Amino acid sequence: MTEREAWRRVAPEARRFLRGRKGALGKLAAWSLLESAHTFLGGYGVARALDDGFLAGRTATGLAWLAAAGAGALLGGFALRGVFAGLSDLVEPLRDGLVRRAVRQALDRAVADPARAPDTGAVARLTQQTEMARDSFAGLVLTARSFVFTAVGALAGMAALAPVLLLIVLPPLLLGAAAFLATLRPMASVQRRSLDTDEALSDRVAALGEGLRDVVACGGQAATEARVEPLIATQERLARELARWAALRTLALGTAGRLPVIALLAATPWLLGRGITAGTLAGGLTYVVQALLPALNSLMTAVGSAGTRLLVVLERFCDPVPPTPAGRRAETGTPEVTGHSGPQNAAAAELRGVTFAYGPGAAPVLEALDLVVRPGEHLAVVGPSGIGKSTLTALLAGMLSPDAGTVLVAGAPAGREAGASGPDPRRTLLPQQAYVFTGTVRENLTHLATGPDGSGPGDAQVLRAVDALGLEGLVARLGGLDAELSPRLLSRGESQHLALAAAYLSPAPLLLLDEATCHLDPRTEERAERALADRPGTLVVVAHRVSSAARADRVLVLDGTRAVCGTHAELPAGSPLYRELVGRWTRATDEW
Repeated sequence: MTEREAWRRVAPEARRFLRGRKGALGKLAAWSLLESAHTFLGGYGVARALDDGFLAGRTATGLAWLAAAGAGALLGGFALRGVFAGLSDLVEPLRDGLVRRAVRQALDRAVADPARAPDTGAVARLTQQTEMARDSFAGLVLTARSFVFTAVGALAGMAALAPVLLLIVLPPLLLGAAAFLATLRPMASVQRRSLDTDEALSDRVAALGEGLRDVVACGGQAATEARVEPLIATQERLARELARWAALRTLALGTAGRLPVIALLAATPWLLGRGITAGTLAGGLTYVVQALLPALNSLMTAVGSAGTRLLVVLERFCDPVPPTPAGRRAETGTPEVTGHSGPQNAAAAELRGVTFAYGPGAAPVLEALDLVVRPGEHLAVVGPSGIGKSTLTALLAGMLSPDAGTVLVAGAPAGREAGASGPDPRRTLLPQQAYVFTGTVRENLTHLATGPDGSGPGDAQVLRAVDALGLEGLVARLGGLDAELSPRLLSRGESQHLALAAAYLSPAPLLLLDEATCHLDPRTEERAERALADRPGTLVVVAHRVSSAARADRVLVLDGTRAVCGTHAELPAGSPLYRELVGRWTRATDEW
């Protein structure tokens, strides 16, 4: 499905949603007008400070104008607070509506065909996809709103200073923006064709690989080559075409981001000769460098990434009854496990050629991924937001089934057996939103370790877990192990801390932490991860701090095109993405 077809399906729903949120849109626009005033004062204040103040020998006047520009910055900060309040009135109803629709789709499907397998995709729509839609929509609204109102303030300011500035700045700005927009559709089309060809090539090579010995024995090399060569040539051609479009997109970004500054500087002698003052030029340059160009760059980046992702995700919710993709089914029975003499020798977890996409026609989140997690290993998973880290843990947890390939946990299919209830004996998954329930502190700590007969760990084991994770202070504040606990009185970090202790007591040999420590401070996170890594079993952590990745035995880097696995020391040399992420961590803070 092309972007145009997807948009035709999504657009009516989007228009209905926005028409029903006119109040929230008006509130957002009102606060954004203050941001336009902040942008206007930023450049205009600099121009007046120079022309009417410092260059005219009136220091006090210059300082007063700079103070006015500073007041505009404070006004912009105040406006931003209101913008986020208005944004929540727009974004949260979208998420709530998508959750209701996902539930309705799953129920409609069950009613329409009770004998059909449960809609496992509904779990993904309720969790990952609704969050992806909310985050992408919020990012697009923020950047689009910021660009529009920043541009209004900057262009109004330049018009107030000297309208001739607009004649110099606008043409290259509009040229770069138009060139960028022109690359979106053809680049997306090439990416889709490249993915389709890559899948076909993988299938063809896999099929031929099984009979390679017979091919050689029968002298069929030429015929085999004739079946594979066209796909390889097509993939090579598409890769070159994609590189050309990427180069054009980079050129468009450079045109929009650099050419207006160059044009303004090059026109300086001509402008000065026609009576334009130095202060006016400085104000115009301030508008371009500090307002227009950052806003435009943010908008282009958001449209190029979050926009496409939002369109694909919303498309999933436009189907009245979402179809189950071919190959996405719960695994049953005993699969063929090559290279293992039995489950006792199996890896802790294994992915063999796993491909997963959120619906038919969607670009794969994971593609042909092979991974072996060794027993007792501590593995960290890193990558940009939305790249597939949570999808990987959901596959290992058996919450999702792959479109292609096999997911094994302890040598058996990852999916749970039909009718199974209670804690999974093979693995425990802790998501970002910690599960804490109304009950005693003891019950919250032991619910993952309670056996079918109701027996659980004794006091000695529970206290050992409390000590290992440093929970003594929190447990004492709550009133002890037998005190009643109210989840709403806990902070998100405290909830995560308790959930980690429950995971520590779980007998499951595989622990999956999907950003389950994101609300903890670095010291508490380190203590928790070290305790969980020291406990018998295997630990897989979706990391959001460089220190978390550095503690792991190995690090899996997901970058959307290939996965690279190695130690924290090895990866900077072999993975440009990991090198960039570590550099970003080091330059800013420890957090992802």
